[in-house]
Amino acid sequence: MKAIIFSRVSSKDQEEGSSIPSQVRRLTEYALKKNLTVENTFQITESSSKETRKQFNEIINFIKKSKEKFALITDTVDRLQRSFRETPLLDDLRKQGKIELHFLRENLIVNENSNSAQIIQWNMGVLFASSYVLQLSDNVKRSQEQCIRDKRWVFSKACFGYRNVTLPSGEKHIEPNPEQAPYVVKVFEEYAKGNNSYRIIAEKMRCIGFPKTSRGKQVSTRTIELILKNSFYYGEMKIKGIRYQHKYTPLISRELFDRVQKIIKNHHKAPVQYAGKQLLFRGIVTCHNCGGSATGDIKKEKYKYYACHNSKRTCVKKWIREEALLKEVLTHFDNIQLTDEQIQDIVKHIKEYEKVEQHTVKNTLQLLNNRLNKTQERISRLIDIHVDGKIDAESYHFKLKEYKDEQQQIMSEIKLYDNNQQDNAITAEYILKLVQNIKETFISSNFDKKQQILRCFISNFTLEREKLHLELKMPFNVMSKSQDRHTWRG
Repeated sequence: MKAIIFSRVSSKDQEEGSSIPSQVRRLTEYALKKNLTVENTFQITESSSKETRKQFNEIINFIKKSKEKFALITDTVDRLQRSFRETPLLDDLRKQGKIELHFLRENLIVNENSNSAQIIQWNMGVLFASSYVLQLSDNVKRSQEQCIRDKRWVFSKACFGYRNVTLPSGEKHIEPNPEQAPYVVKVFEEYAKGNNSYRIIAEKMRCIGFPKTSRGKQVSTRTIELILKNSFYYGEMKIKGIRYQHKYTPLISRELFDRVQKIIKNHHKAPVQYAGKQLLFRGIVTCHNCGGSATGDIKKEKYKYYACHNSKRTCVKKWIREEALLKEVLTHFDNIQLTDEQIQDIVKHIKEYEKVEQHTVKNTLQLLNNRLNKTQERISRLIDIHVDGKIDAESYHFKLKEYKDEQQQIMSEIKLYDNNQQDNAITAEYILKLVQNIKETFISSNFDKKQQILRCFISNFTLEREKLHLELKMPFNVMSKSQDRHTWRG
């Protein structure tokens, strides 16, 4: 059988290390032992958690077009995927006999003849990889929350009108940019007059020498709009739709900002009925017939109904109560059950996964520490060059700031991984509690958490007039008691 070697790293920084060559060497040796003929070797640098994976899709299209069966060999499950988004695509190719998945570290081969235990092991590997990504995301959120409490800017780059600086203490700070800040003030003052549009102000700014954007583009109507709607200029930073006070020097007054927002609002009136109401299934349920969104409505201020929005004018609206949808969802949650044998299989795989993940984190930390040492060496050499008079003061401070920023960024990444190691990566107790008590967890959760659970556990959520269609996502569908019990046995 012909084989494809699949090696992947998430960033250029990892690519510069030994990650990809090490993967390729191990996978090639594995292919030789299995008497597989290596047809092609793909060395990919892209995140497996992105919505669009261009290089990954190219490999899949290559396999689809081929008339031969291929063994896709990769180091571990999380090298191939870190979400269930790709699973249906890979599973279809597996069932068609066009692909055989080889996961080296898990010692797992999945093909069209694989039993349910092997499929579950693959699915659980994807689940744990996805959970690992979510934990890193949680660490980033905690870091952002601390920045918010300290009234510090969450993101690395300052917005237009400000610039990033490093204080003598080493703290990162933001201060008004003397070349840009006056133009920001001018934009607000011009719009506050009430007789200027975005386009007119953009034209005026171009005439008086408005600086180019960070991408080297001239000021546009979109640039003006973003400036006028940015609350950072009067003292509040907006993060995920919520405004928080910051400690940096404001460029305008709150009064001027509010006056501008009032003018903008009067120019763009677009009231949306029920936009502020909590409708649990809004944005989640689609129409079974036309594929359009299902809209929600509230009657008598408490009764919630859903029906096809009928934007394509091909459906007949049949309203269904939210309680009926919830009843169907809870029935599916009731069906999720695990036997002792299944629990033992999951616990065993978790332990194997943790060993692999610890090795991956160790390698990543090694690469980050190497980069940190290299940056420190550059700073030391730069200081020596400056002391010897081989570089002027302006160039010295410019490069020193660049190296210091890089050093701070690397240290932040190392801290994230250290925090992640201090947390218990993924425990059997956590996974089993999540699955076995999902109904109780759902009922006791707040609105946002309920929506997260629905998106995590439910797929193909469609409404056919007054009938609801839904399925549990993998691997929860295999854990459902509605499935054949024998499918769990290898």
